[in-house]
Amino acid sequence: MVESTIGTRGGPGAALSVQELRVLVAAAGAAPSLHNSQPWQFRPADDGHGVLVFADPDRAVPVADPDGRGMLLSVGAALFNLRVAAARQGLPVDELELMPGPFGADSPVAVVHFGPRGVPDETAELAEAIALRHSSREPFNNRDVPETVIGELIAAAAAEDTVLEALEESEARRVLALTAEAEARIVADAARLAETGSWLRDEPSADGIPVSALGPQDHEAHVPVRDFTGRPTRSQRFEALPQLVTIATRGDTAADWLRAGQAMERVWLVATAHGVRVSVLHQAVELPETRWRLRNPEAGIGTVQVLLRIGYGPRGAATPRREIDELLGGAVPAS
Repeated sequence: MVESTIGTRGGPGAALSVQELRVLVAAAGAAPSLHNSQPWQFRPADDGHGVLVFADPDRAVPVADPDGRGMLLSVGAALFNLRVAAARQGLPVDELELMPGPFGADSPVAVVHFGPRGVPDETAELAEAIALRHSSREPFNNRDVPETVIGELIAAAAAEDTVLEALEESEARRVLALTAEAEARIVADAARLAETGSWLRDEPSADGIPVSALGPQDHEAHVPVRDFTGRPTRSQRFEALPQLVTIATRGDTAADWLRAGQAMERVWLVATAHGVRVSVLHQAVELPETRWRLRNPEAGIGTVQVLLRIGYGPRGAATPRREIDELLGGAVPAS
């Protein structure tokens, strides 16, 4: 079933030039993804007035993500970046179709239709944050993110039909305990640890996580940072009680996973624009045994798809990106 989330098509839209398409795809390719796997592909629409967005199963992380939920979260983040870049160029999204066909290699997971060119909408303001957005696996300081900024993050998630909850102390401690439980299970699972290790890069590469970008472990174990190596590593003292936010969807379908990915990236870019650093605590979301328990039993809405740690500290290291021509798969000429 086609799920349209933005607008209603009202006539012929803007025809993309090759250069415009490459700008959109470059922005999309800067999105975050599980283990920096970058599981996306893009094609121009047949009529030249839109972009087809595909999930790339060849870049799946099947042990950690057997149902493709994390893959579609990543593709959703890329989709939002594409929307921001389009807005920057005055290309309004007239309609956005999520899951127009079955989830498979030959079917796009989203189709973006552009309307007539016009004045950039408000998402264009986030374009500069795309290049500045990085995962920060470093300790944050003890300065709280102001309520005004939290309010903007809540609004950003709501704009993508999701719900962001800033966790109070007791709920944050409960969720941290679940994350630590999940992390212990992941580290004890040889298959999971091997898969994670396969995405580490000692040498320059177009994907994966450079070993140099790995952060320390928390010396006092307050923050259950993912252990990518399973080996002893450096440690530092992290914040005593990290600020955590969750992003939840009302349903738990493939289209909801795409929505959650768009919401995550929108929230992340808004945070970046305010100088707030973000890291993803994915472990408890990754395991079925802990994922369902993330939902606040008293006030939680829907299904938690994303858990973020936010705060102030180092920006975080950049990670490599695939070439635009590879993301387009030879669908268009280089210029």
